[in-house]
Amino acid sequence: MGVAIRTAGAGDRELIVRLLDEAFQDDPVSGWVFPGTEERRAKHPGLMAAFTDIVLAAGRIDVTEDGSACALWLSVPADGGHDDPTGHGGATGHEDPTGHGGATEDEGPAQVREAVDPDNERIEMIGRLTAAIHPTGRAHAYLWMIGVAPGRQGEGLGTALIQTVLDRCDREALPAYLEASSARSRKLYERLGFEPVGPVLDLPDGPAMWPMWREPGPNRQPA
Repeated sequence: MGVAIRTAGAGDRELIVRLLDEAFQDDPVSGWVFPGTEERRAKHPGLMAAFTDIVLAAGRIDVTEDGSACALWLSVPADGGHDDPTGHGGATGHEDPTGHGGATEDEGPAQVREAVDPDNERIEMIGRLTAAIHPTGRAHAYLWMIGVAPGRQGEGLGTALIQTVLDRCDREALPAYLEASSARSRKLYERLGFEPVGPVLDLPDGPAMWPMWREPGPNRQPA
């Protein structure tokens, strides 16, 4: 049986935030941003809420009908965009999707930090470091985050969410890009046709992130 998927709207905000918080509590990068367990439990939901708000306004969130998994996508134009509030290169033609008064790409990570936890410089650092490695020059779909409820992982939900967009990318001859935050997720993305692009991002005193790129192909099938 196939996985039923729909596009999330504003009414799904709390569902998406809760799902991302649960899915990424034990992620290596989340652990680097919030090293202390209690701090992560308290402040990690705020970061997921900031990300959710950005993508609800400027991109697209796909969610399974049962609310067990979601994927956050941004459409990146060929020039990389100049009004991206995230610092991730994901401008989509919206002048100010965060409501921060026209944040530029340089200002975006600082504003996310200010909104979530002004004393935590790693919130801003992760935005700037990923922006620095983000490919430019070609329009592409950017998979910012994908989260699956801890009790539902391994059921193919993430693959189904991603493949839905990748099928469209193949039809439209559009590349796709992401940063894998764990060795496990990197293997999943490789099966879906993503390949490493550029150097690995080694976070200071932290884990690695793998930038990955997927060229479209009309007859491409998952490995």
